[in-house]
Formats: sequence, structure tokens, C-alpha cells
Amino acid sequence: MVNFQESIITESGIENGEVGLDLTPSSLITVDYIAPPAAISDFVTTLYHFRCDERKFRDIQPSSVGHLALFPFGKGEMHFRAGHRDPNYEVSVMTPLSTANPIIVDGPFHVVGAALTPLGWASLTGLHAGDHRDRLRDACEILGDDVAVMGDDLNSHYRAGTKTGRECAMAIGEYIRGKVKPINSRHAELIKVVNNWLGSSLNPDLCDLLAKAAYSERQVQRLTERYFGLSPQALARKYRALRAAALLSFPQLTPEFEAELGEAFFDQSHMIREINRFVGRTPSRLRDPDSPYLSEMIAPKNLRELGS
Repeated sequence: MVNFQESIITESGIENGEVGLDLTPSSLITVDYIAPPAAISDFVTTLYHFRCDERKFRDIQPSSVGHLALFPFGKGEMHFRAGHRDPNYEVSVMTPLSTANPIIVDGPFHVVGAALTPLGWASLTGLHAGDHRDRLRDACEILGDDVAVMGDDLNSHYRAGTKTGRECAMAIGEYIRGKVKPINSRHAELIKVVNNWLGSSLNPDLCDLLAKAAYSERQVQRLTERYFGLSPQALARKYRALRAAALLSFPQLTPEFEAELGEAFFDQSHMIREINRFVGRTPSRLRDPDSPYLSEMIAPKNLRELGS
């Protein structure tokens, strides 16, 4: 069995993932993660306030859930594997991401936002996650003109220094609380079942999901893509990489976790490719002190919808 704990020290892989970026170092970045109020905790994984005052910002956004985000400072683009690029509108919705994607911004670069759970994505946007994944969109196109009123006001206060990043993040949370709508109760239950299934193992068995879901296999496939953006098999692959990356970023692995990693991947090169695809780093860079944004986004606390 491959010693995965040692491999993160010896493996070099593709420098900075597959995008060849010189990433912005940690000493120039500050990220505050803010626990969402109980009233929105089913819909929001975390609120956050991110800032970097460099003239050029470069990083890689791991594959993730959807976000509602304000960009009071910084103009740039997210680059997607399919070949398209989307600008960061001042009030943006980042749709669920199926892979890691580079971000290049002319700074200073400040972001205030909310990372949505799959239930939050559905309740807030009403959109099919699979049909709309891998985009950075003008929030008005998805949520209507009222989100622009909210976002423009908060951006103005933030730039003027009359509201802090935390206050703006909490205001985004309050907007979400007033905007979310109920979804089909059976669908909401399936989302919970899928979350629990994903969190049960690094390699969850599809048969276990089908046994617990109150739907046929075809319906489970269709609904999982609708709410999560990927089929169950692809979704399990994505979260296996994210959770493996979180484990490998720890200073030490217990023998139990190392054994689980060894069983989750065919071999070391398979693990490297998967983590690179979904996280945007090779394993040797997962403990890189110059990547705080990555480290926080793959932290277990920010995968809590999986019961991690």
C-alpha cells in the first residue's frame, strides 16, 4: 500500500496544478470565516470576508458549492476547464463548480460572501445545478434586481468604511434568510440522504445510496444532478478528492485515516490526478503555507454538509 503521508513530501507533480500560476503568498492574504446564524445554517455552509491588497491576485478555487459574493474591490476573471472565462461582477453568483478553477484579478481584491449548501443553492436560486454549473454570473440574472440593491448598498458602505466585512457578510446572510423558498419535501430529504452518503466513506457505494433513497436509480441520478450539479458517482469522486486533500493537509495522519486513503485510490498517481483536478494542487502543495484560501476552503469545517 502506498504511504500517502510520505508521498505529499516527495511527490512534485504538476507545478501549481495544471494552470501554471504563480500563486499569491499567504502573507498577503487574510480570510475570516464567519459561522452562519442558526436561522440560515441549513442553507449556508459559511460566511466569509477575504482580502488581498496586492496589484495582482492569483489563486485556484477548489471545486465547491455555489456562492453569493460581493466584490467591492478587484476586477478579474475565473478561468474554466471548458475554455470559457467569466468576469467577477460586483454582485455575483458563483454556480456549483465541478472542478478547480484559476482566479486572476487586478487588485486590491476583497470579497464578502456566503458559501451555499446544496439545499441553499436550490432554495435560493431554484436553478438546476447541473445545467448551470461552472459559471460566475451576474447575480441579478439569477436573483433579480433586489440583489443588486442589497449588493450595491453593501459595496458602497464597505468602500466607505462605514460597514465592516463581517457586517456585510451578516447582511448577505439576512438577505438569504428572506429570499430562500421551500423546495419539495421529498427532494429535501434526498439531499440529506445524499449528504450522509457522501460523508460515510471516501469511497461510498452507490448501492448504499439507492437502498436509502425513496426513489428509483434513474430518479436518484436525475435529482442528484439537479441539486448537486453532478451524478452520484461523479459527486462521490469530487468529495473523495476534497476530503482526501483535507486529510493530507493535516500535520500527521492516524493509521486509520492513512489506511482509508490507501483504499480510496488505485495508486499514488491516481490520487495526485484526482486531487489536482478537484482541488487545484498536487498533494505536495496541500500543506503549502502560501495557500491559506485553499487550506480554509478544504477544511473539514467547510465540508460540514457531509457531516465531516
